[in-house]
Amino acid sequence: MGEYQSGHILIVDDEELIRWALAEHLRGLGYDAREASDGQKALESVAKDPPSLMLLDLRMPLVTGLDVLQALRERDVHIPVIVLTADGTVDSAVTATRLGARAYLTKPFDLEEVTRTVTSVLESERLAREVVGSGSETIVSYGDFIGQSSALRPVFDTVKRLEQVDAPTVLILGESGTGKDVIARMIHTRGPRKRGPFLDVDCASLPPALIESELFGHEKGAFTDAREAKKGLFEVAKGGVVFLDEIGELPIDTQVKLLRALESRTFRRVGGVKPIEFDAALLAATNRDLGREVANGRFREDLYFRLAIVPVRLPPLRERREDVPMLVSHFVKRCNQRFDRRIQGATGEAMNLLQRYSWPGNVRELRNVIERIAILSPDDVIRAESLPAEIRWSRGGGMSVGCPFVLPDGGIDLLVVERGLIVQALERASGDLDATARLLALTQGALRDRMNTHGLTNN
Repeated sequence: MGEYQSGHILIVDDEELIRWALAEHLRGLGYDAREASDGQKALESVAKDPPSLMLLDLRMPLVTGLDVLQALRERDVHIPVIVLTADGTVDSAVTATRLGARAYLTKPFDLEEVTRTVTSVLESERLAREVVGSGSETIVSYGDFIGQSSALRPVFDTVKRLEQVDAPTVLILGESGTGKDVIARMIHTRGPRKRGPFLDVDCASLPPALIESELFGHEKGAFTDAREAKKGLFEVAKGGVVFLDEIGELPIDTQVKLLRALESRTFRRVGGVKPIEFDAALLAATNRDLGREVANGRFREDLYFRLAIVPVRLPPLRERREDVPMLVSHFVKRCNQRFDRRIQGATGEAMNLLQRYSWPGNVRELRNVIERIAILSPDDVIRAESLPAEIRWSRGGGMSVGCPFVLPDGGIDLLVVERGLIVQALERASGDLDATARLLALTQGALRDRMNTHGLTNN
């Protein structure tokens, strides 16, 4: 509830002269500026006619600016707020920011800074209203696996069938980061063995000498460090599921023993002679092409066919780009909860770049990108410039996405182009180094260094 709807700016300050000066300045810029002399009147005004933006003094009698921010938060009213204060202390800035303030201005005001801040916050709100994947759409998924593209239909059909069928082996195939472990856990939690344990092991992380002991267990004295008998995963998982991730990494000798266990439904501990019942479903996953591994002699053909009784092939994210917006929405919501953020989604430009990117790391890479932005970016919307360089400069549709210039066939002199852009920015900013740096997305220090390189001054 409580999203702002009207187009005015509400100025809240107990000092009449400050209210008047700000209101006159904003009206001169074309804004509809209204005033409130204390925090209580501000809350009453918001309840009656929510503004597009609030300029809020922190130090007021009775109901302070922080009280107003807290009240807005408790009432779930989302209005962008720029706080005003005379003390400029770090503590008050941090507290106001935690309560949802977007920006911070210290008295006495530089009216140009007021203009820039108001413009920036309102532009941020405008972009947020154009957000794609803001969370309003219904997320289509199978359990924790999100997506509704046609490429996922065979996956969902197979996994839903496994809710009623106790398949002895399932082979989950797909590139790294496609969600093989997520599907494995869903098969367990929704299948006939959901009351049993789910035990998983990454075959690539275990030394060959230990993997058999991990799977089958061992008897006391079976090898040098076997000081006592130990149950393996196949024994502990009785009635449940064993998930072997990256099964393509299994040594050939272990593959032979695994095949025997699957065929006979019994196994022996390392160093043991007593057969033990293998009462667990086996889910295996790999990012390798097992057919090629078989042809190259690195994986047993008979084990491959035994594992692939029920194959599940997960498509890479580049083959289901239409799912990117809902995945972004899902990860944004998760990051908002985890990091106490209020990110509303991605702008259209940013979403276009996200959907065009090839995602070699698949869904895991997308999740990591959203988490990185949530941690590092102060914005409440994901912008194109917030994205990593490899996404902004990725190739899609035969063009360089994210770059406004087309490289001529004959090439260019990069230093000449850079000097020309700096000169243009200086002219547009009338020599103001701060404004010039903003136009070029540089710090003032970096701008001065480049100007020195090109022999430029701002005189």
